[in-house]
Amino acid sequence: MSALIQHTEPAPTRLPPDWSGIDGCVLPVAPGAATALLDGHALVLTVTDSLVAEVDFTEHRCGPGTVLWIRPGQAVRCAEPPGETATILFRSGLFGAEELPGLAPDDPSGPAARPLALPAPDVLRAAFAHLTADAAGSPDPIAAALLRHQLAAVLLRLRTLEPPVDPAGHVEGRTFERFQRRLEEGYPHTRRVEDYASELGCSVRTLTRASLALTGRTAKQVVDDRVALQARRLLAATPLSVAEVGRILGFGEPTNFGRFFHRETGLSPGQFRGRYAAGSDGGIPGQRRPTD
Repeated sequence: MSALIQHTEPAPTRLPPDWSGIDGCVLPVAPGAATALLDGHALVLTVTDSLVAEVDFTEHRCGPGTVLWIRPGQAVRCAEPPGETATILFRSGLFGAEELPGLAPDDPSGPAARPLALPAPDVLRAAFAHLTADAAGSPDPIAAALLRHQLAAVLLRLRTLEPPVDPAGHVEGRTFERFQRRLEEGYPHTRRVEDYASELGCSVRTLTRASLALTGRTAKQVVDDRVALQARRLLAATPLSVAEVGRILGFGEPTNFGRFFHRETGLSPGQFRGRYAAGSDGGIPGQRRPTD
């Protein structure tokens, strides 16, 4: 059974101040609190002992000297009690598309999405300490610029430790990256692969080939995976009704949403929420792998 504590009330998360967009803390959500949807980015560094953190319904056991990058909108909860940790919070939109070579922080994919063991954890620990200390200083443009440079150095260091899987010039990799970006904007409005292919100026076959090459999933499955993930996030971490969750995700009728959710997870939305709140021995159900 998971070591994570089950609660039913949504947990608040914090955002860094507007003047810098960067701040330091211990954890992005309180240990043992309810699942929360993260408002910004969180780089979590384990210093001593281990941390059990659940991100988007996948449990991660982070040993000492590892870093985990949690993205905005992800469902997060942390075990109680953790070892010593340090966290850097930062807002979306701090860096332009070309500012950090080979790294777009606001893209849904990137380094350290799973615990990344650091070859020299003291280096990153020192960087976190400097960032946290400077973030607590007086707000002014020079301090904000310094914090941005420090954060950029940390993010680029993570990229060097975990380089992109796909070569920079790979055609299918570039196609899938564009697809992912468009999907993040479009999934509440359309689940039709034809719509995404048309917007990207390619064929459905091209989009499916790129998806299969990068994920082993068809383009349609990638779209449905994203919608089902958001449904699970909202059911687990918000008080929204099942009908409201369905409407947010573009389902006009609750029955249509219920059929979709059951097909993707093997549970009805109510069953999922009930099992989640109850903390059953079977753990939290994940995405079902369609056979088609």
